[in-house]
Amino acid sequence: MNGQMQQPPLLISNLLIHAERHHGEQEVVSRRVEGDIHRTTYRELAARARRMANALKTLGIGQGQRVATLAWNGYRHMELYYAVSGSGAVLHTLNPRLHADWLVYIIEHAEDQIVFFDMSFLPLIQAIAPRLKCVKTFVALSDPDNMAGTDLPGLLCYEDLIATHGDQFDWPALDENAASSLCYTSGTTGNPKGVLYSHRSTLLHAFSAALPDALNCSARDAILPVVPMFHVNAWGLPYIACMVGAKLVFPGPSLDGKSLYELFETEGVTLSAGVPTVWQALLAHVEGKALSFSTMKRTVIGGSACPPAMMRAFQDKHGVAVLHAWGMTETSPLGTICTFKPSQLALSLEERYAIQAKQGRAVFGVDIKIVGDDGAELPWDGQSSGDLLVRGPWVVSEYMRGEGGNPLRDANGKSWFPTGDVATIDAHGFMQITDRAKDVIKSGGEWIGSIDLENIAMAHPAVAMAACIAVPHPKWDERPLLVVVKKTGAQLTREELISFYDGKIAKWWTPNDVVFVDAIPLGATGKMLKQRLREQFKDHVLPAA
Repeated sequence: MNGQMQQPPLLISNLLIHAERHHGEQEVVSRRVEGDIHRTTYRELAARARRMANALKTLGIGQGQRVATLAWNGYRHMELYYAVSGSGAVLHTLNPRLHADWLVYIIEHAEDQIVFFDMSFLPLIQAIAPRLKCVKTFVALSDPDNMAGTDLPGLLCYEDLIATHGDQFDWPALDENAASSLCYTSGTTGNPKGVLYSHRSTLLHAFSAALPDALNCSARDAILPVVPMFHVNAWGLPYIACMVGAKLVFPGPSLDGKSLYELFETEGVTLSAGVPTVWQALLAHVEGKALSFSTMKRTVIGGSACPPAMMRAFQDKHGVAVLHAWGMTETSPLGTICTFKPSQLALSLEERYAIQAKQGRAVFGVDIKIVGDDGAELPWDGQSSGDLLVRGPWVVSEYMRGEGGNPLRDANGKSWFPTGDVATIDAHGFMQITDRAKDVIKSGGEWIGSIDLENIAMAHPAVAMAACIAVPHPKWDERPLLVVVKKTGAQLTREELISFYDGKIAKWWTPNDVVFVDAIPLGATGKMLKQRLREQFKDHVLPAA
């Protein structure tokens, strides 16, 4: 016997309809590319999204066709999130930090029909436009007054398109399994691969991510996504905000500590999210100016492991709770988040910090496990380390156009996605990434986790950034090398930093050497490019023991 409930499809357009009807007066605030602050509401944003949906139809965009954006976080980008997906097309967010050759590859691979772009990316668009065979139209996310001097043939103006179309548009009743948006992996190993999200997967992800034991979002929040809208759909925050009716604050291209802090304070931001490299700049500004946060309650830190020193700075000095999270493009992205269970609240401060160093427990909808080399599941004892596998309704089943073949592993009739991460899971279900599989240091047949060594280095007051990589060793096969950027004006020697590890780890884990550099290369999503460091230091000779 089936249940007798209605079955309306789970569609992205429903989020905007809900926000307009029940939270129409709620603000959406943006720092624009031009530098000024723009204010609108969900009611006005919804009307403009319908105007843009009409414009897309006029431009010949049909259901399933891909529409690309090359843009910062802002209200126009938000309008496209809903106009494109809501009308049945597929929103393809492009990462401007990728190499131009990769952008051309991705656009052609996706067969994007239109590219919407912020004017700050005009030089990049002008450079790649002649190489793009599939793109029929370019649209500048601008008004006519800020397009003077552009010479891109056939370039259209976003505000002109909005102005010349009405706001009456009936969002189509799509199949909830239809593709809604498209993101590509950063291509650290081989060509970037496309991950197609569906309307259903996006809404289920937003439901779970907004829960109290996840991001704990509500209409009483003011959310500032520092994580870019071109990076896994800003971790779902543009969808979550509409779902709960939260105020949205977009930082645009100004991600420096001073600009972010000003927005936090003037707009009453309560929740933000981003990668550790962004928070380093914010904390440096706040602490350098002896400032404090008046409304910030919590920040989500993901993309790479949160250094414990950063966590302590936010929580002990500024009273901002850190939500340590893990996910990836292939998981939409949220997979786990670190929030306490009731029994853990009575633990000592140091015991709670030890828990918060982990990436946390799976959110509802996601299942996780770790397996050994033989594929057998390993125990949840907090010690056994193995390959992390995940499954769930917002986890990828295959890449666009079947790139790379079937990525899934089958076990007991279930399909699991191998993340490429190495992890432990404790008896309470808290997962901790110990390394990427390709970054693990194998010394004398034993594994050394580079993340642990980096976190200890980052706790030193003179260290701004640290990466740990494996270098060849004649006896032990591989040994750890620390690559360190010192804080401005700080003094630090190799010997001082190595001695800093005494008593903190097993002696044989201690790095063999330290090299100081001006900068560590970062990838398109803010992660350290360890492959480039391994290539740079492949001939490094370790000092004799």
